[in-house]
Parts: sequence; structure tokens; C-alpha cells
Amino acid sequence: MENGKKAAIGGTFVLIAVVGIRVGMIYRERHAPEPTVAAPAREKIADDDLVFLKKKRQDKMADTKDLIGQPLWVSAGGQMDYYPASGKHVDYSKTSGTLLGAQKLEVKGFVEQVASQSATHRIPGGDRQVLMLFSLPASETPDKVYGVPVGYHENGLYDFKIDEIFFYDDPHQLYKHWGPEVWKAIDEHQMILGMSERQTQMALGQVSKSLSNDYGNRLVVYANLGKPIAVTFVKNKATAFRPDQGF
Repeated sequence: MENGKKAAIGGTFVLIAVVGIRVGMIYRERHAPEPTVAAPAREKIADDDLVFLKKKRQDKMADTKDLIGQPLWVSAGGQMDYYPASGKHVDYSKTSGTLLGAQKLEVKGFVEQVASQSATHRIPGGDRQVLMLFSLPASETPDKVYGVPVGYHENGLYDFKIDEIFFYDDPHQLYKHWGPEVWKAIDEHQMILGMSERQTQMALGQVSKSLSNDYGNRLVVYANLGKPIAVTFVKNKATAFRPDQGF
């Protein structure tokens, strides 16, 4: 009988001990500080992709009025030929040159004119083209006025390409993180090692071709206004360039 009581008492103590341990574990779990979870690493956004480019989306002639008297800078370098203008007339018979990347223009006005076939390579002729009249303040003839096609009218509607052809803000400020050495090369329309594809387009123009779609890791040949240059990019940096006859 005594042995039975002892066994029962011993079992009770064991049960109490187990319960006490379990209660202690539950208390500790509930009052323990929350484990620190490392925040997932954010993908680094390239500085170029953080640049905000304005769009004005003109759809009628009245929308162009706020540009008159304002500067614009060329985005579509190496693509747009421009022509001499006199008064409200643009002479399509001869080109005065090709707009270059980051070139500054002063807007003088806009006119509509039936296009010459030779002037419809980049901008369709429609039933009439819209031409922007401008001057080149940094040129030797800053007061001379030129015209460049920037849109067209057809079937009662206008289609403007101003957003695609120009920057509304100075790209030297938009992309100031490129640094003075790169900007010096761009303004001189020269190539230097280390340039990215975007910087090279600004310097040599957007007319180019490549056999690869692997942006930043490929060979690209730039027309460069009739003086083609082949540029090799590795990790979006120019590692080599040379004259080329690919165009």
C-alpha cells in the first residue's frame, strides 16, 4: 500500500514537472521578440531610367503655340534633315543639314506645307506636312531660320512627332550624371571608350544596325552621317570602336 502511494505521488510530481516545463516553453515562445526578417534586396534602378522625359502629346496646331520662343534639344540625332526657310515657306529643294544629338534649337513657329517626296523619309507627307521653324543659336548664323518636318495632316487629323524628336529640357541637365568627359564627346559628336549605347546614340546618331538584340552586349554599327563606326559593347560599355563600311 505504501509503495502504491509513493508511486502515485512520484507520478504526480513527474506530471507537474512536465506540465511546468511545457507552460514555460509556451510562455517563452509567446513573449520572445519577433525574429528579424531581412528585407528582400531591391533591384538597383539605373540612373538613366530615373530620368523623367516630358511628353506634350500635341494633336492640333494650337497645341504647338506654347513652344514658340522656347528652346528644344534634339533627341532623334542623325535622323531629321532640315531645310532653309524664308518667311512662312520652307524650301524642300535642298537640305541645310541633319539635326544632331543634344543640339539646341530656338523655336520660331510652325507652318503647314505640301511635302516634297524627298522630305517624307522620316515623317509621312499626308495631305500636308507640319514643319517647325527654328534657329540654331550656337551656329555661325544664329539668326538664320530653318524648317524641319515634325508631323503631318491626313484625313482630318494631325499626327505630331515632336515628343519623339526633341527633349523639352536640356539633356545636359537630365543626364548630368554622365559627367563632363562624356558630354564633351557627345557635343563634339565623337566616340570614346566606356560610353553606353544611349550615350553613343546621342553622339553618333540613332541610325544604326546590329545582328544582336542583346542590348549592351553586342556590336552596333552607327551610320554617323555617312561615316559608319562599329562599336563593341560589353556590359553596356564601349570596349572598342573602328571605322566601318557596313552602311
